[in-house]
Amino acid sequence: MSGLHAQRVHFTLGGRLIADGVDITAPAGAVTAILGPNGAGKSTLLRLIAGILTPQQGDIRFADDNLHRLSRRERARRLAFIEQEWNETDGLRVRELVELGRMPHQGLLAPTSVADDTIVDDALDRAQATELADRNAATLSGGERQRVNLARALAQQPQLLLCDEPTNHLDVHAQLSSLALLRDLATDGMTVIAALHDLNHATQFADHVVVLSDGVVRTAGHPRNVLTAECLRAIWGVEADIIEHNGRPVIVFGAPVRVPDSL
Repeated sequence: MSGLHAQRVHFTLGGRLIADGVDITAPAGAVTAILGPNGAGKSTLLRLIAGILTPQQGDIRFADDNLHRLSRRERARRLAFIEQEWNETDGLRVRELVELGRMPHQGLLAPTSVADDTIVDDALDRAQATELADRNAATLSGGERQRVNLARALAQQPQLLLCDEPTNHLDVHAQLSSLALLRDLATDGMTVIAALHDLNHATQFADHVVVLSDGVVRTAGHPRNVLTAECLRAIWGVEADIIEHNGRPVIVFGAPVRVPDSL
């Protein structure tokens, strides 16, 4: 597969320009981190890729197919999107919620098959949510909901996985476990795109990063080449030193600085 390619994506909402001619590439079999300050357009870009929003201009392709020209069902077979917000669960148990991830692959009103059960079991296990399977989904904590959202996405068996702040609400152990799982999924061939706030998570787990600011891609490439002291000063307004640990760059933050009015 050729991964995801978005070209000249333009999107406005309520008169506000959110994406201004955005070009991004997310290589197949890799973790791509979407980075940027609050309000940079990270979540909106993921929603545009997922087909929840439609760009006024531009082209978004995955494995050479225009995602916005696919039917909703076919798009759900290709990609899964883990959003930050928790949708209403209508009293479903966790297992029932995760089983909804199989719907794009089933016939209308078809019962869950033995194969579906196996896929759901594996998804719950990989997301470390097996012990939650019989819980009412409405009773879950924020961190538990994140794990269940991940399990439901995995049950879709997507080729492209989109994650909006996948470590939100998780403790440190769960954060690192979730990011390691994304890393494993990419190693297995999945294309993973994650919007992240923690820049050190990006340096440790991403193969490719895209830095957004004011709806524009400012720079993109390998974390080592992109997340430099100069970039951190210009985009995030912080001084930082970059050190090496286990072959990966680690950012040590210093004092905040004034962000330039014009980048």
